[in-house]
Amino acid sequence: MGGATTVAGTAGTDGSGAGPGQDAGPEGGAATGARTLPRVPGFAAWPATGSPKAEGRALRSRVPRSAHAVFDADAGRPGAVESVEESNRGRLPELVPLRVGRMAATPFAFLRGAAGLMAYDLARTPVTGVAAQICGDAHAANFGLYADARGGLVIDLNDFDETVRGPWEWDLKRLATSLVLAGRETGAGEEECRAAARDTAGAYRRTMRLLAGLPALDAWNAIADEELVSHADAHDLLGTLERVSAKARANTSGRFAARSTEATGDGGRRFVDAPPVLRRVPEGEAAAVAAALEPYLATLSEDRLPLLARHAVHDVAFRVVGTGSVGTRSYVVLLLDHRGEPLVLQVKEARPSALLPHLPAAGFDVPAAGHEGRRVVLGQKRMQVVSDMLLGWTTVAGLPYQVRQFRNRKGSVDPAALAAGQLDDYGRMTGALLARAHAHSADPRLVAGYCGKNGELDEAVAAFAVAYADRTEADHADLVAAVRSGRVAAESGV
Repeated sequence: MGGATTVAGTAGTDGSGAGPGQDAGPEGGAATGARTLPRVPGFAAWPATGSPKAEGRALRSRVPRSAHAVFDADAGRPGAVESVEESNRGRLPELVPLRVGRMAATPFAFLRGAAGLMAYDLARTPVTGVAAQICGDAHAANFGLYADARGGLVIDLNDFDETVRGPWEWDLKRLATSLVLAGRETGAGEEECRAAARDTAGAYRRTMRLLAGLPALDAWNAIADEELVSHADAHDLLGTLERVSAKARANTSGRFAARSTEATGDGGRRFVDAPPVLRRVPEGEAAAVAAALEPYLATLSEDRLPLLARHAVHDVAFRVVGTGSVGTRSYVVLLLDHRGEPLVLQVKEARPSALLPHLPAAGFDVPAAGHEGRRVVLGQKRMQVVSDMLLGWTTVAGLPYQVRQFRNRKGSVDPAALAAGQLDDYGRMTGALLARAHAHSADPRLVAGYCGKNGELDEAVAAFAVAYADRTEADHADLVAAVRSGRVAAESGV
């Protein structure tokens, strides 16, 4: 079982009253020897060796924090249009023009759909080699509100399609870049956009320092949502968050079902076509999705099963999803309880992460192939403080899917609609949330040791974000030109 671990004795466990490090001797005396136990895999070593914070500081000699400012487009970089075409492979052909149309709307929208292209670029930038479970698509619109098991609202990252174990810097740089693009879209000045990116990195750095100084259990659950605004100094966002919270509380399965279903003759309900977003599916397709819910149950905690056993499956429909996922297969399943109250599940295709091909260039291993729905679900649970109680995975017609509640009181801030004065507040809030998420899998002492006390990293990330926002605007212009020339088909839609 590995090396030996030395631990102090436990006071009073045998009624002898022996204190820590004192085992009661045969005549009631105190022995001073420490107990030696085998090293237990999966637990920390004792005595501890080295200092994670010092190890983090030492990384600066190999990768100076100022190096993160660098972005130079590689000569072999894929063109924007080629990258979009490649990312469309395997998607439903009839929905690809809708995806292209959404990406062509604005540079920020282009970034949202171009996680793979940005991963190519990030793989050619400096990394410390410190791994974390990363979102892989941590742009500013992928944070939001959702309900916990008791209906309370939680704010956190909420999209994990691209999640992998990789460089924490990638998430931070993508988030900072998205704040610059969102700010430009709102008409904010360049200094305001740069300040938002800088504040994002600063909040990330300061939160890591906070977490590094706490006991491990406290750090794991730190920064409760009611403390987040104060921690991030995001008071200008209070009104916006209150409005989003009010909308989120009304965003339920019941409300969705009331608008999207109709009564049937047998007392049940069924979905109603609402193109292009919602459409009914043939009987065989619906049956395949419904049948896939049985193996899904095996991926849940057993205490959830009685809840689902009180709901009957009534209907299945196809529903188009967000920008980056448009063209993937995604269904909504209508369940009704004994009173006819609805619970809607989303069964969403899980494709391989767009980051996988680019991990080796950054010095990270590509994980062994497995169920992509499982990857998404476990990555989400590793990053969130609280996850959807019905989060699981299954397989439909040979393809992997994730399963979760649909309209689980979800709500989000549109970063491209924020006032210029709110942009930096939103950057600080999301930067803090990202640090909290990363600290669940990367030792915050190690990351904090690298990030340090001053703003050197903040300035570097802000410089990168501005440069990459410029590159994204050029990529977006290339896509728009390809659409106008007829090379790429695009259509608008909700």
